[in-house]
Amino acid sequence: MYPASTTKIMTGLLICETCSLEDRLQVPAAAVGTEGSSMYLSADEVLSVEDLLYGLLLESGNDAAAALAIYCAGSLPAFAARMNARAEELGLTHTRFANPHGLDSEDNYSTARDLARLTATALKNPDFARIVGTKSVAVAGRCLTNHNKLLWQYPGAIGVKTGFTKAAGRILVSAARRNGRTLICVTIGAPDDWSDHTQLLDAGFSAYARSEERR
Repeated sequence: MYPASTTKIMTGLLICETCSLEDRLQVPAAAVGTEGSSMYLSADEVLSVEDLLYGLLLESGNDAAAALAIYCAGSLPAFAARMNARAEELGLTHTRFANPHGLDSEDNYSTARDLARLTATALKNPDFARIVGTKSVAVAGRCLTNHNKLLWQYPGAIGVKTGFTKAAGRILVSAARRNGRTLICVTIGAPDDWSDHTQLLDAGFSAYARSEERR
């Protein structure tokens, strides 16, 4: 299925793994005005990598995704190649990326299982986990608010990413932590995803225990 903006989980992970968050970069004109959701970057504006990661993962800025990809790899196709190499390393056998932002493409697809496995790895990165768990932040003269309503509504929620296009429908990757246990939930094309995730996470926490807890 099309992953829409949940593609940005891989984008954010790669940037956290390969770039210094303190680095400052000049926004390339090629990133400005990217279709879809945006943090409204201006050409030649100077921001830090961390600023752009907040724009990527809270505001779901497609322009932030393009700016980070170009900074990291020199071009969008070169960055997509890195995304696919990392997906292969993680064993995401039903995933392919064509761009860093998730705009619909026949060559940009994934599954709920692969998105969950990707998220499990991404949450081990402390910078990624900190940013996706942030409710709101002021960066570069902008007030950014996380699109993930579960951070306010679900006890223990720690992230991760929303997504939507007309072709993909509503996509949600969520995670919550209680009593040392972290659960990840993924739905694709679910119109009532906030409610679905609340019920699924509740079921996971209440109905299942780790094997050592049952002994």
